[in-house]
Amino acid sequence: MPFTTPSLTELVERNQADMESRLPGADAAPRRSNVNALSRVHSGVVHGLYGFQEWIWAQVLTDTAEAEMLDRHGSIWGIGRIAATYAQGNVELTGPDGTEIPAGTLLQRSGGREYRSEVLVTIADGVATAAVTASLAGAEGNAAQAAKLSLVSPIAGVDNQATAADGLTNGTDEETDDSLRARILDRIRQPPHGGAGFDYSKWTFEVLGVTRVWVYPKELGLGTVTIRFMMDDTHADGIPSADDVAAVQAHIDRPDKRPVTAEPIAAAPIGVALNLTISGLAAGPGEDINTVRAAIEAEVRDLLRREAEPGKTILISHIREAISIAAGEHDHTLVAPVADVAHATGAIAVMGVITWT
Repeated sequence: MPFTTPSLTELVERNQADMESRLPGADAAPRRSNVNALSRVHSGVVHGLYGFQEWIWAQVLTDTAEAEMLDRHGSIWGIGRIAATYAQGNVELTGPDGTEIPAGTLLQRSGGREYRSEVLVTIADGVATAAVTASLAGAEGNAAQAAKLSLVSPIAGVDNQATAADGLTNGTDEETDDSLRARILDRIRQPPHGGAGFDYSKWTFEVLGVTRVWVYPKELGLGTVTIRFMMDDTHADGIPSADDVAAVQAHIDRPDKRPVTAEPIAAAPIGVALNLTISGLAAGPGEDINTVRAAIEAEVRDLLRREAEPGKTILISHIREAISIAAGEHDHTLVAPVADVAHATGAIAVMGVITWT
């Protein structure tokens, strides 16, 4: 049966009873008696030791360890926490031809997030394109297409506002405890088997930014292993770029990874937008309709992250459920789609556009 840690009150009562039984005539009840004071002091010490023992018990097990000790568990298995990465991209600055934009020039977005230019560039034909990197690592450094930035310190003749036409991407947060814990437990439960399907999944998750992986043995012929993956926190639709695919391919092709007889092929799923048409949306009492719409979109995104897989059908009943459980939703009619949404091999559902009618 499980051990129950006694409360401080229980410990005090036990100590008082023990003192009275071993000191005939002693009375531990009075607040100011020496016996009462000793009982309470001893109980406090023991209660702290019980608490420390409980903490130790949680730390020795991977599934309950806290962050610092979880890192220690991971180091034993050769699994380190994936570090945060810096958002990067190109920004366009305008001004007189021949004006130089020095390396290290600081720009910032609204909200104060700063970026530093990598190399010196010179304005030609009125425009200069500078590669920039976020000063702080993390997903907050990412920015949508056509994001506006401004120079922290003005440069003579150069327009203060710059534009990241293609956005700023590849910024990811440090791996969470839950993600690291899952990878450690996966390593414990499924040790390397020289090329089993879950080996390829584990190797792919070792690449920065990978959030979901699917492995398909022999899909392209005998000896082949197709690995499709997503990077949900890096790209708006989660679909990896060509550079991402190349990075995963190179990682799996390392001599200490894939078996010499296998032909692993990393690939990005083909994103197919799941567009919805919703009519008659009614918000609950006191709810703002725009807030409810945002909540519905968030629930649908969460559904796709949980259930979307290459070649998998998205059930319309699950779409309706995702809409219905959104905070503030009172009533709606799902006009489109009208049936389950099937996908071909390699194709995956990604968030599309919600049309409100």
